[in-house]
Amino acid sequence: MEVPAYAKLNLVLEVLGRRSDGFHEVRTVLQTIDLADRLTFHPASGLHLQCDDPSLNGEANLVWQAAVSLAKSRDIQPRAHINLEKHIPVAMGLGGGSSDAAATLIALNQLWQLNLSILELSGIAASLGSDVAFFLAAGTASAAGRGELVTPIHPLPSVPVTLICPTATFPDKTSRMFSRLTPGHYSDGERTSRLEEILEGDEFVADMQYNVFEQVAFQEFPELDELRLRVESATGAEVHLSGAGPALYFLPSSEDEFQRVSHALQHSSARVYLVHTISPGSAPGVSD
Repeated sequence: MEVPAYAKLNLVLEVLGRRSDGFHEVRTVLQTIDLADRLTFHPASGLHLQCDDPSLNGEANLVWQAAVSLAKSRDIQPRAHINLEKHIPVAMGLGGGSSDAAATLIALNQLWQLNLSILELSGIAASLGSDVAFFLAAGTASAAGRGELVTPIHPLPSVPVTLICPTATFPDKTSRMFSRLTPGHYSDGERTSRLEEILEGDEFVADMQYNVFEQVAFQEFPELDELRLRVESATGAEVHLSGAGPALYFLPSSEDEFQRVSHALQHSSARVYLVHTISPGSAPGVSD
């Protein structure tokens, strides 16, 4: 059984404040793109995970944790051999690990003939990470809470996206981003609600995009700000951060803009992709 695990962008990302449990309350609009990892599942006598990036093997991988959590929920032994082929750059704010975990829940639910509903899988997904529940259905959705309260909304049509992924590492990126937020950065969720309304009207307004972390990321990581400025200078486009970054993107894009960005960054180590937004109905799913 082979399953794709798609990356995501945050079209809007707001932080409403800090919660009593130490997490932050967020509102966001999430969108899958057709950059995807591939997972293959085979019956086995035990649980085995093999990744083409050896650093991602082992029990710390969310794929392993998803398999164990799903098996535990039905009091069975986790038995599968899982191959993970990585194409989504790691730790970029693109949700690769969360998407891999969701793909694992979907595939093993079928392979083990558990017949759990999406709602039941969502409960397991929420225990694994904030974005995992979104990837069970993917497409276009809004999310609240820590990101685990997901509501599908009218899908964005297929739109080209230029995606830029730095190869520089940004240690403790997410915790540093959240630690730099002050009450002055918090908002009321209105931007998210407004984009939801626009999408429900079967349109998309590019300048409605917003990410609160852009207010701190480009100060915290000057090399990321330099990369953003080079992309904007090459295209004139407004560049946004996905999640807590450091992946940058702009949409709508074009082949010409993608080529201009690729040329502008040819002497850097950044990876540049031309991808497209994707909805569940147009995405290939589980295959035997």
